[in-house]
Amino acid sequence: MTHHRFPLRVYYEDTDFSGVVYHASYLRFFERGRTEFIRSCGIDQQALHRETGVYFVVRRMAVDWLKPALMDDELVVETKAVKFGGASMELSQRILRGNEVLTTAEVLVVILKEGRPTRLPDSIRAQIPAG
Repeated sequence: MTHHRFPLRVYYEDTDFSGVVYHASYLRFFERGRTEFIRSCGIDQQALHRETGVYFVVRRMAVDWLKPALMDDELVVETKAVKFGGASMELSQRILRGNEVLTTAEVLVVILKEGRPTRLPDSIRAQIPAG
């Protein structure tokens, strides 16, 4: 899998008074895309935490807003793992309207256990395609 695609529609609650998507709404869209990417890899995050104590948190995110999304737009959030570190993974995300790229994000996700960085179990890492 080169990237995961998660479709969504823009609702009134996602916009500002002018009908343009509010900048913070993109963070929620990206979060949904990351969650569905992990789910599509066969990973149940609640079970992972319950069974191993491991969970994912965003440490850093660089976002570029290129073009605005509007009320009722049908969008797609694309997510792919770029590389793994000892206790982290880098993800690349885009939000598209058709073939038009609206927003991009580079995300550093840290793997934690009991609030401290920890290596992602090899069995879980093997389920997440990188590249």
